[in-house]
Order: sequence, then structure tokens, then C-alpha cells
Amino acid sequence: MLKTALRNLLAHKARQIMTLLAVCLGVAFVSGTLVFADSAAEAHRAAASKNFAGIAVTVTAKAPPPGAAANQRDSVLDDALVRKLADVPGVAAVRPSADGSAALNAADGTPLRVKPGANQAAGYIPGADGRDSRYPLAEGRAPADSGELAVDSGTAAAGHFRIGDTVTLATDGPVLTKRLVGIVTTEDTRVTAGGTLALFDKATAQKLFASPGHYTGIDLSAAPGTDQSELSRRVTGMLPARAEAVTGAGQAAQQATLVDTLTRGYEKLPLVFAGVSLFIGSFLIINTFTMLVSRRTREIALLRAIGASRRQVSRSVLLEALLVGLVASAAGFLLGLGIASVLPGILSTDGNTLPQGPLVIGPRPVVAALGVGVGVTVLAAWLPSRRAAKVAPVEAMRTTEQPPSAKRSRIRGGVGLALLVVGAGVLVSLSGAKDASEKNLQNAMFGCALLTTALIVLAPLLASPMIRLTGRLTGRFGITGRLAQRNALRDPRRTAATAATLLISTALVAGLAVIGNSTGQALDRQAAAGLGADYVISSRTPTTAVDPAAVQRVADTPGVRAAGAVTDSTLATGGGVRTISGVDPRTVNDLMKLDFVSGSAKDLGPGRIAVSSTLARKNGVTTGGRLDARIGRNQEFTTYTVVGVYQDNPVAHDALGARTEVAHDSYTPGSVQRVLVRTEDGTVSKTTENRLRAAVGNSPLLKVQDREQFVQEAAGTMGQLLTLMYGMLAIGVVIAALGIMNTLAMSVAERTREIGVLRAVGMDRSGIRRMIRLEAVTVAAFGTLIGLAGGLFGAWAVGSLANGAMPQYTLAPPWGTLLLVCLLSLAIGALAAAVPARRAAALSPLEAVAEA
Repeated sequence: MLKTALRNLLAHKARQIMTLLAVCLGVAFVSGTLVFADSAAEAHRAAASKNFAGIAVTVTAKAPPPGAAANQRDSVLDDALVRKLADVPGVAAVRPSADGSAALNAADGTPLRVKPGANQAAGYIPGADGRDSRYPLAEGRAPADSGELAVDSGTAAAGHFRIGDTVTLATDGPVLTKRLVGIVTTEDTRVTAGGTLALFDKATAQKLFASPGHYTGIDLSAAPGTDQSELSRRVTGMLPARAEAVTGAGQAAQQATLVDTLTRGYEKLPLVFAGVSLFIGSFLIINTFTMLVSRRTREIALLRAIGASRRQVSRSVLLEALLVGLVASAAGFLLGLGIASVLPGILSTDGNTLPQGPLVIGPRPVVAALGVGVGVTVLAAWLPSRRAAKVAPVEAMRTTEQPPSAKRSRIRGGVGLALLVVGAGVLVSLSGAKDASEKNLQNAMFGCALLTTALIVLAPLLASPMIRLTGRLTGRFGITGRLAQRNALRDPRRTAATAATLLISTALVAGLAVIGNSTGQALDRQAAAGLGADYVISSRTPTTAVDPAAVQRVADTPGVRAAGAVTDSTLATGGGVRTISGVDPRTVNDLMKLDFVSGSAKDLGPGRIAVSSTLARKNGVTTGGRLDARIGRNQEFTTYTVVGVYQDNPVAHDALGARTEVAHDSYTPGSVQRVLVRTEDGTVSKTTENRLRAAVGNSPLLKVQDREQFVQEAAGTMGQLLTLMYGMLAIGVVIAALGIMNTLAMSVAERTREIGVLRAVGMDRSGIRRMIRLEAVTVAAFGTLIGLAGGLFGAWAVGSLANGAMPQYTLAPPWGTLLLVCLLSLAIGALAAAVPARRAAALSPLEAVAEA
């Protein structure tokens, strides 16, 4: 039986190519992603180690106790401590630092790569040789006074800076203006991975990030032969109580882990594609082995007749699958190495540059490639192997394949109908829930899975009526169209299995497209409906606030009718932590479009808040009720009176309170997170925008958005969903094309004599090609229509849950996208038939008729 399995595999190797490609694609995504992750992690570690090379120990200040002054953190790191540390045995050199963050504007005035954790700033603190070895000068000189600045070469290139330019920047307050006097190089991975670096003179950096005469850290290099851990123990023994020592190796590990954690998110999308390709590809494997078993029915029956047991037959099929899986895993792993090598370039952007380094091939991707490739192939071949084992010896005398028994068809229909009823029932029951809770979403996913499974089980039974319906179109092509329809109807199980890949991919894409388009439009409407202001001024980073003094400057800007400051803070309730917005009750209705279910905002004040519908529902409160909550830094819960309940509003967040109270209790008392601006005539213009930017000092930490820009940002997360949708469509289309090509190639081989007869009675080569293409289009249309119907139904049920959180949500199918998906599926069907059609047309009539 082993020899038989090997002989069958070699005899039908051409028919296994499509299966190999499908499995290879999934394995390539899995192994390539894992190799990329391991390689990126190693590159981060190498870059971090290089960045901290020469640093044995770093001394930093401990976090101040609660309630301590902000500058108390740095008060222990001064020049006296620097001199004291220099005398510690084993210390070769001492380099103090004053580090923080600073965001810059590019030369054209636009913010440059502003994002949390990426905008580094430090003091250029020269040593005895007059240079700071951490920042080698590439051009110009080091900053010498408070009016000068240096940047790294990457920042200079991205911002189009030249020596002598005036650079505007902000640390955590008003905008600063400096003259660029130098360009340096750095190996800090936070900067080389797409961040920025600004260097000040020593005194300026101390003033900005610590306090005059003090530092944020002190780096120590070790004398030759001194162990880092031993030096750290010596230093720790002489430090003040509010200082601590960390080894350079520990810092490198921490920074590498931090950057590596941030980039781990890049694994998710390729792994999703791998899962989709393997799931869809499993249907191609099942179909391929099912067709092989069907074609070898007589051969298997003969083996059974001469003594082969059912277990031996089953094992021979599984052995074939095992060998196919091994070959596919090896090929997929090699292809995965190519994917891993190009992923850094694909995923890197101007603001997020992934580190480059050699590929790291560990045991994890190798084991994953073998496990995934072999496991999926063997599991997919298990059902065909069981079918092969059931072939009776008597079938060796039959010349044609026997259709499935009526009993089997009834069982299939009963199971499929039961799954359909249960799945549809679950989805229909959720359509009235109007609550996008985690439990309801899980139930919706379960219902969609049942619905998809039901469609796959019922597909052979649905094939006949559906293809007869579409036959009215193919019939317009004359006899070739009618023959194509009958060929597709000849084996509904094979047709359904071939169409399964398109069914699944179309259902996924259609469902995601409808949900994504509907949600995007709902977010647009919600944001537009909730914003009464014409402009929103807000921070680009969560730790930065708007200068309260700038609010009055904004209000005094020509063309501005009203400006209202908003303070955002946390609101802790029994149901979790939410966001509360502190507003002025007198102007809030002019700047926000609040749709109150009950109550109003005019009664906001100390001890009185308004809440969103979702927050009210989750905490069981209504207007006039009481809510125990804690705002910002408060340590104890306070009982607040609910003066109103409004429809969910992204501008107002989860709750509204008087700004005097929210700003007092926030973590940064008196801070302003947003400024809502209403213009005189309600119009927006570039002139007004520039005036508002000037009013806030043209700070790179702040953004000025008009209504349209604000709405677009609110719906911006839909871009990731669309990327995922089109990626899954591409994978599904590729595997579906392989499946159709494989099925038609085997079908042509089975119908050699039939095609020869057609040629003998007068059908020309173009007619044969047209017949095969129309058959492929018929199969593609069947899978696409069934998948489209299932995807639309699932999107309707799942989307209805969002209506509870967003009253603006309505089902909005993107008909253009769905039509494009249908046309693409039909085109793929026609293209997939090109090779089988050419092969069929090339058959000689006499040789085909004579073939046994």
C-alpha cells in the first residue's frame, strides 16, 4: 500500500499542484510572519545594545511620592552627585543627561512625526574633549545657548531643515523658536524607528526637563575588567534614597522589549491572512482528494478485492496527503523567507521604520510550517480517506460513478436545514437586541459560523436549482452554453465543493464591506450630528493640553463668534472607567449638538452631571437619579445628580459636567484638552484656520480641524477593516481560481472521450474552449451568489447590534463594491478555465474517441 500511495502521487502529481499552491500560500504567511517577528525582535535587541554600548550603569530618580512637587523628582541628580559618582571605584567616566520630549514643525510649518514616545529631546552635554559622544556631529556645531538647537540627520531630512533655519517646536507648553546650528547622528532605536530628536544646550535642557543645575539621568561607563552588576551594587550603596541604579544591559533589554512590543502588532494582519488562506484552502484539498478518490473508485475496489483492508485504503490516501503536506510545507517555508525579507519594507512608513537585520530562523517558524502544512492537509484529506475506505470490491465491475444515495442526500439536507434554521434563528433573535455587548457579538459570530456551515452543507442541493436559473444566461450562447450548464449539473457535489472557496470568501468580503460601509457612514453622521462647532482644537498626544491662556486668544480671533474650552477627565463608576467632558453650561448647546432624551445641559453644575444613553443604561440611572462616581484624581466616590440623558455623542463623550468642577478634579488641574470654535458666518476657510493656528502659537502638539476633518478622523478606523477585507478577497480569489482550474483540469481528463465525440460531430476548438469557460463561469456565479446572500444576511443581523450604540446606524450596502466583487469572481472563473479549455481544445478527435 505504501508503494501504491507513492505511485498514485507520482502518477497524479500535476493534479496535486493546485493543492500544493493553496497549502503553500497559507504556510508562507504563517512561517514568514513568525520569521519576520523573530528577526525584528533580534534587530531591536541589537540596535538597543548598540545604543547602550559603553553604558555600564544609569542612575535615575525614583518616582516622587503622591502629592509631591513635580520638580522633586529631579532634585537629587545634581553636579555634586556627578562628582561623587566619578570617585566610585570602577567608574571610568560619568555622563549626565537631561532628557525629555519635544515635537517639531517641519520647514513648511506642518507638525513633524508627532506621536507618543517618538519625539525625543535631550541636552547636548559635552565631556572633557568638548564633545558629547552619544551624539556625534555630522554637520555644524553643538548648541551653545538657549536660542540654538541641533537635530539628528533623520529629523533634518524629514523636516527639510538646513543649518541656519529657524525651527519651531514645543515641549509641554508654549511654542519655542530656535536656530538650527548642528546636525548629529544617533543610534537610539526610538529615533531611528521613525521618531525625531531635538538637542538643546545643557542649561536649556535642564530648565525644560529637570530644574536648573539638575539632571534626569547619569550614565556611568565601567573601567576595564569591572562587572556591570558589581558596579551597580557599589553605586547603589552610596545613592540618596530617591535615586536608583540600572545596568546598561538592563536598559537595553527594556528598550528592546518596548519597541518589540510595539511592532508585535504587525504580526496580526499576516496571520489573519494565513488563517483565511488555510481555511479556504482546506476546501480545495477536500475537493481534490474527493475527486481523486472518485476517479480511482475501480482501482480502490480492485485493491479491496485482492485483500486490502479498509484501514489500508484509508491510510494510503492519508499518506498521499502527508507527502503533499510535507512538500507544500517545505515550499511554503522557503516562500515565507521571501515574505519575511520584504515585510519590513512593506510595513515601514515615513513615521514607522522597522529595523533591518539578518533573518533569524528559529525552531518556532519551522515547527509551525510543518504543523500547519501537514496538519491542514491531512485533516482535509480525512473525509475523502473515509469515503475511499467505504468503496466495496463489487464496484470494480462498475463503469461509472454511482450518484449519492437518496438516503445520504436526505441526511445532508436535514443536517444543512437544521444548521440553517439554528444559525438564522440566532441572527434573527439578535436583530432586535440593539445592544453591541460582548456576549451578543459572540452570539452573532456563532450564528454567522452556523449560517456559513449550513450553506456549505446545502450547496450540493442548491446547485441544481441555482445553476438551472443561471442557465438562462449561459443558454444564450447556444449549444455550448447548454452543454456547460449540464456539465456543471452532472456532479452537484463537485460543483458545490469547487464553489465553496468563492462562497466563503465572498460571504466574508460582502459581510465586512456592508458592515464597514454602514459603520463608516454612521460614524460620519454621528460626528457631524454631535458637533455644533466649526473647528476643533485639540492635542495630538494624550499627555499634552491646550494652554488655557490660548483659549482667550482663540475667542479674540477675527471671524470667531464663540470659543469654549473643554476639559476631559476620567469618570469611574461601578460599571468601569469612562470619560467625562467639562464644559461651560452657557455655551455647550451652541458648540455641541446634544440630543437629550430627558433633561438638559443648562442645570450642569457642582454635583450635577449629564450622562449618555449607554452610560445611563449600564448604570441603571435616569434623569433625576443618583450616580456614585469618581472624577479624575479624587480618591473617594461622590454621589452626583443626573440632570439629563443624551444620545451617545463622540464630541460629548460619556458624560458632561461643569468645567469648573471637572478641571478642578482632573489629574492636571485647570487643564484644557479641547477648544470648540464657532465662526461668525458658520463657514471654514484656510485663512481662519491659519489664524486659529497662530492663536495657539502654531504648536506642533496641537491640531486645528474643521468639521469635515474631524468627521474623517472619527471614521478613520474603517480603513483597517477595508484593508483586511480586500486582503481576504485577494486570498479567496487566488485559492478559488486554483480550485476551479484544478476541478476543470480533472473534469477534462475524465471527459476525454466525450470531448472527442463533440469534436468528431463538428464542434470546433473555439466551441470547446467556450464550453469549458462557461462551465467555470457558471460555477463561479453559483458560489458568488450564495456567498453574497449569506454575507448580506449576516451583515444585517450583526449590524443591527450597532444600532443600539449608534442610533445613526443604518444598513448601507456598498453596491458598487459588491458589484465589483461579483464581476471579479466571474472574471476569475473565466481566467481559471484558460488552461483546461486550451487543453480540451487541443485533443485530437480520433485519439480522444479511441482512449479507453
